[in-house]
Amino acid sequence: MPFPETILVKYSEEEAEFISMRPLVRQTFRPAELVDMIVAVTGKDPQRVQLILRGGTVVFHSYRYWWQGFDAEPDKLADLLDRYPDANPARPFRPEDCTEAILESGAASAADAMPHSAAPRHTLRLLREDASRKRLFRVRSLWDALMDLTHPRPPAYREYSYALRADIYILQPDAAQLARLAHEAARYSTRSLRPHLAILPTVSQVIFVCDRPVADGAGPRPVTDGAGPSANAGQR
Repeated sequence: MPFPETILVKYSEEEAEFISMRPLVRQTFRPAELVDMIVAVTGKDPQRVQLILRGGTVVFHSYRYWWQGFDAEPDKLADLLDRYPDANPARPFRPEDCTEAILESGAASAADAMPHSAAPRHTLRLLREDASRKRLFRVRSLWDALMDLTHPRPPAYREYSYALRADIYILQPDAAQLARLAHEAARYSTRSLRPHLAILPTVSQVIFVCDRPVADGAGPRPVTDGAGPSANAGQR
C-alpha cells in the first residue's frame, strides 16, 4: 500500500520495569520523518524498517512511539532509504569533518559508546565546539591535541552510524601518544574540561565522529528535551 501523507503518532516515556503513568502525546509525522527515526534504530535495512512500520511501534531516545501499522510500498520505501549514505571504508579521515571525539578506557566498546543513550563507564565524549576553546594567551586547544593523534597514522574506518549521521573512525593510541596528549591537555584544556581528563592515561581507543548528513528529503529527526520529543510537525 502507498505511504499515507501523514501518520498520527503517539509517544510516551519508556519506563523500564514500570507501568508508565505519563500521558500519551499525539504528533503528526510525515513518512520521511517516521522512516528517519526508525533508520536511526535499525540502520539502512529495508526489511527491518518495513517490519517496524508494520508493527507500529519503536523506542527512540527513551521514548516509545506508536502508530497504526501499515505495509509500506516497497518502491517508495526504497526511494526514502536511498537518501541515506552507505558505509564507505575507502573514505579518508578528514579532520575538518570531525565533530566529536569519544575517549574510552577499559573494555568499553565503540558500539556501546555511539548511541545517545547512557554512555558506558570510563568514557569521555568531547565535542569539537567545547574542546576547541582556548585558554587565555594560548594559541592551541585541546581539540588541536586530539587531532595531532590522527597523523602521521590516520584512524581506521569502522562504519557509518545512522544514529549519529556520521562516519566512525577508530584509533588506538600508543603510550607515547597518550603521554603527549596528557601533557598537551594540561597546558591547553579549559578549566571546565580539566576535571574530566583524569581518564587520559588509561585511554585504550579514541572514536572520531565525522559528520556525513543524509541527502535532502530525509525527514528531520525528533529532538528530545526536558518536555519530550519535538519535530517539524504540529502536536495535537
